[in-house]
Amino acid sequence: MEYSSRFERWDDLASVRRTPRRDFEPGGPDLYFPPELYPVVLHPIVAARGEAVVKGLLLQRLYDYLDFTTELESLAVIPVATKISRGRSGLILPERMKADAYKIVTDEAWHAQLSHDFARQIAAETNCPGLRPEEAGPPAFLPRLDALREQLPHDVRGVESLLFTIVSETLISGILADIPRDSRLPRSVRAVVRDHAEDEGRHHVYFRSVLRHLWPALTPYERRAAGPLVPAAIHAFLEPDYLQTARHLRSVGLTADESDQVIAESWPPSAMRSAIARAASPLTRYFTEAGALEDARTRASFEEAGMLTGTLRFTEVPTPPREFAT
Repeated sequence: MEYSSRFERWDDLASVRRTPRRDFEPGGPDLYFPPELYPVVLHPIVAARGEAVVKGLLLQRLYDYLDFTTELESLAVIPVATKISRGRSGLILPERMKADAYKIVTDEAWHAQLSHDFARQIAAETNCPGLRPEEAGPPAFLPRLDALREQLPHDVRGVESLLFTIVSETLISGILADIPRDSRLPRSVRAVVRDHAEDEGRHHVYFRSVLRHLWPALTPYERRAAGPLVPAAIHAFLEPDYLQTARHLRSVGLTADESDQVIAESWPPSAMRSAIARAASPLTRYFTEAGALEDARTRASFEEAGMLTGTLRFTEVPTPPREFAT
């Protein structure tokens, strides 16, 4: 297949090549994350706790975003991009495409390192750290991805990692788009997200090309096994981390019942499904173009998830587990 590289000017455009390490700048705005993107802080139960609690929760949400970035890049994207670069992905790809994968590995390692370092700087300046590793579980996408793997036949396992990377790399640029323009946030926070978003725009185009190579390369058996799980992979990436949010709400004094109520009312299941379907609409189109929805079970899975225009059918999102007695 024809491949058009977006990395010709990588040395001039990549954040790892053109920008120094971003340092957190104390002072200025102390709203660390857009509240509209973390609606639990807008809930009356939380708002009644006062402005300091709301701002503290938004700071924790920023820590979660930075930790999510470090984990996503290190544990999901870099291993897949490395296999592509070394010709070990199972795909026959143009040499230029494999060479560009090296650049993605470099980009993502820089995003992971910078996010980790930036979080440490914020904690030192604010004297308000994020949850300790023993308090916080892994980002929600990791157990969700493990659950997907368990649903695949043993001889197909491995393809979920490539599919999840395609999902995350084609959707993350949309998630990051508005944050750099939000003047309520500290300038250095906006700069870190802007650097990430600009790099991810190139990665989006790249992994769209990977999908066009992947789907025809799968056998009919592999397509039938993996295709119906794509909507679940999209949810694994886009759905909020309910457990981590509950930990934060409990840390500011909410009871288990209050926490459950805030989460359920801030992210109503039907509205959440609809929002995810809208956010995933470009990716749904990419899978359609690749021929994935020609399989009846795969198409039915997309329809059930409400990801096909005119066929929205909401199903219940499982109630977040309550395991916060301590």
